[in-house]
Amino acid sequence: MSLFNLAYAKATGGQFLLRIEDTDRARYVATSEQQIYDTLHWLGLDWDEGPDIGGPFAPYRQSERLETYRPFVDRLIEAGHAYYCWCSTERLGQLRAEQQASKVSVTGYDRLCYGKTREERAALPGFSETPVVRMLIPDDVELSFTDLIRGEVNAPLPDDQVILKADGFPTYHLAVVVDDHLMGITHVVRGEEWISSTPKHLLLYKWLGLAAPAFAHMPLLRNTDKSKISKRKNPAARLTWFAEQGYLPAALRNFLQLLAYPPLHEGSDVASFAEFVAAFDWAKVNTTGPIFDLTKLNSLNADYIRALSAAELAGQVIAYATKYGQWDDPSEAEVALLRAAIPLVQERLILLSEAVPKLAYLFTADAELVIDPDGLAKAGPDAAQVVASASVALSGLGEWNHDTIQTALREALVGGLGIKPKFAFGPVRLAITGSNVSPPLFESMELLGRESSLARLEKLASLL
Repeated sequence: MSLFNLAYAKATGGQFLLRIEDTDRARYVATSEQQIYDTLHWLGLDWDEGPDIGGPFAPYRQSERLETYRPFVDRLIEAGHAYYCWCSTERLGQLRAEQQASKVSVTGYDRLCYGKTREERAALPGFSETPVVRMLIPDDVELSFTDLIRGEVNAPLPDDQVILKADGFPTYHLAVVVDDHLMGITHVVRGEEWISSTPKHLLLYKWLGLAAPAFAHMPLLRNTDKSKISKRKNPAARLTWFAEQGYLPAALRNFLQLLAYPPLHEGSDVASFAEFVAAFDWAKVNTTGPIFDLTKLNSLNADYIRALSAAELAGQVIAYATKYGQWDDPSEAEVALLRAAIPLVQERLILLSEAVPKLAYLFTADAELVIDPDGLAKAGPDAAQVVASASVALSGLGEWNHDTIQTALREALVGGLGIKPKFAFGPVRLAITGSNVSPPLFESMELLGRESSLARLEKLASLL
């Protein structure tokens, strides 16, 4: 939602406001607010006003605005649009259970408290000392409204929604209406699960004599099996997960654009946020629940990684590796080596998290390099001879660089031993990297240096 909110604000010269809606104290988590700041900043979705930077409509935490809401509640009660309800949690639970068991067509609160004084209600079962305040939904409530994305929308009949809880906190329904008015909000972009609540919000605007904003209800993301993405079951529902995995913010932002908006360029999914803003049109937003396809995201992330310069990618990898524990206090020499090695893996990377593991052989002591047992078993009958010849050819090599290394090994193994290149360099690769699959061999040997390369060949020779 933030992505499309910000895109529209920038496209129209507006302001993007971050408000912390923390009135549901039962679900409040103290660390969530900082996580919102961190993840939105990481994704590049920065706001113009908010709790951390202030603004003309501060405070921006609803828990700090409680005195703001009460006068609006009182106005609704005085006008007959709201009433006190003293029903206990136990009674409401029993009511829901009875309605579900009887499968009645109309569910929700039964208005037991409506029109009663406190004393009259106290004489009945299921009484709670501290009341809530409920909206009095009229029978002729308008259930249709115009949505920026969907056009004319019909919502189900709402029940008498609680707007002020027993703890003195407003519910989402009242708080957003009041705050959106006071903060000058012109457009509300939110998930389609709020379509059913929109008639209640429009009623509140009408009753309070306030101008309603425009509404745009975005489609909900779906798993590949079309089910709704669950924060509990799918780690990808957390923005922090993408940072932890090693995705680039720009790639994820691009991917999120594509989930509800068509590609901006024919034949390519890649488009910058600036291009997205320039082309923004609510009419193009897809209303069908988009499928969250990690395969597509991985492909995009790889594209973005390849588009970086080697220096930029090295900086990203180093920042990722040190933040997420892949690298513990690397030395200047190790950092320099990684920067030099990044071009060897850049075309093969999907995630930032893959770079250090793919290059781990460069940072491993020669004696500690582990030779893959499967690779050793498949080394072939000529492996010992190949390693011996390679050692001889490289020992007397003058200039040590990937071109001279390749020339010397090709002459010794392909020309001298008559072995096809596919098989000739396999044992050498196994000796240098410990694996049959690795980044470019000759460039790796150049970075390792003559001494380490020969030591590793000698180690493999002893195993063969």
